[in-house]
Amino acid sequence: MLLVSTDPAHNLGHLWERAVGDDPVRLTEPSGAGETGGCVDGLEIDPDRTVAQHLSAVSATMRRLLPERMHAPAARHLELARQAPGTHESAVLERIAEAVELGDASYDLVVFDTAPSGHTLRLLALPEQLTSWTETLLANRDRSERFGAALHGLGGDEEPDRDAELRRVLLRRRDRFARLREVVTDPAQSAFVLVLTAEPLPIAETLEVREKLTGLGVDVTALVANRRSPADAGELLAQRRKQEDAHLARLRDRLPDVPLLDVPLLPGDLVGPEALTTLADHLGADPS
Repeated sequence: MLLVSTDPAHNLGHLWERAVGDDPVRLTEPSGAGETGGCVDGLEIDPDRTVAQHLSAVSATMRRLLPERMHAPAARHLELARQAPGTHESAVLERIAEAVELGDASYDLVVFDTAPSGHTLRLLALPEQLTSWTETLLANRDRSERFGAALHGLGGDEEPDRDAELRRVLLRRRDRFARLREVVTDPAQSAFVLVLTAEPLPIAETLEVREKLTGLGVDVTALVANRRSPADAGELLAQRRKQEDAHLARLRDRLPDVPLLDVPLLPGDLVGPEALTTLADHLGADPS
């Protein structure tokens, strides 16, 4: 399994008590020769490194495809784009698409630990938007190539190799994002799990996120109510448990077909393989 964090405030390394970076690292595997089971690799997408690599790749492509007189203006444009709205999300989306491709080739399962809901919704909306944008660029290239062919027939000097490479770049980008959207919106390949606390505001946000995900064609297959108060640990927590039960009852009424799992408030910090195994045992219980 490959575990990927897209949250800028990463915590995989803290949870597993080891360094995790922008390349996959082994987090756990069967400890003995006779043990069965799989391994878990971890990857934390580094936004700054991702943007730098993304812009570097774009710059190299532009220098290769553009006339020399346009290199300096293109470089200035890319530097301005570094902090432009959407640059971060676009670059991170490229890495997510790469992780999906890596998962297809090398893993049985890829799990994404995403950023807070607003950031995640913007990311999930991007594949369709960028695919449409790339289709528009391709259509413009088609018109440009037809015009160039006409000029060439009149004695103009076009550069067919450059045009062909640009088309290959655009097609590769379109196909990558189209594949990502296909995977994310296919319930046979992907599932989205929303984690919440049993309080009014998180529940309202969960309902809103679920509605928006449905509009994007993304299926929510489970809900996890985290840090549930115990009913038998004193009057204060028992009273809080009753309030949580009432809030979750309203959530079940609104989403009756989505399984809801309870994870109790656990002692200590959820750090290290043993603590994570305890958490996994609770998640493996039958959903309500």
